[in-house]
Amino acid sequence: MDRTAWSGLVVAVVALAAATAFGLWRRRRDGRLRAAPETAPMPAVLTTLGVEEGTPATLLQFSSAFCAPCRAVRRVCADVAQTVDGVRHVEVDAESHLDAVRELGIWRTPTVLIVDRSGRVVQRASGVPAKGQVIAAVAALLEPVR
Repeated sequence: MDRTAWSGLVVAVVALAAATAFGLWRRRRDGRLRAAPETAPMPAVLTTLGVEEGTPATLLQFSSAFCAPCRAVRRVCADVAQTVDGVRHVEVDAESHLDAVRELGIWRTPTVLIVDRSGRVVQRASGVPAKGQVIAAVAALLEPVR
């Protein structure tokens, strides 16, 4: 094998390793709820999107028209909202609300923001979160029954 063939082989192996590492990293993060950066209570953009202050937990979902994972997130969030008292699900078309998407740092669809009663975004997930994760996240926001 000549020098050019070896160079091409090395480049192909490095590219394959980088793509594999990126895929594993993305799979590990996809759909995981994580703490959101600290925000001031109730940015005005949340109100315009339909978040109501005082609701114990709001699942704010950003979707797009031809997004298959968005349908799965819609089912998870709607099911949690129907099952758990005090939880509201609001779905927003990201393409129709580009200013809000930019302001809230939404990079892809589906993205779910979990908003507490004071209007703070406390957690977020890009991708399809597990129903159990969502229930656990909103349960922490609900007041215990007395």
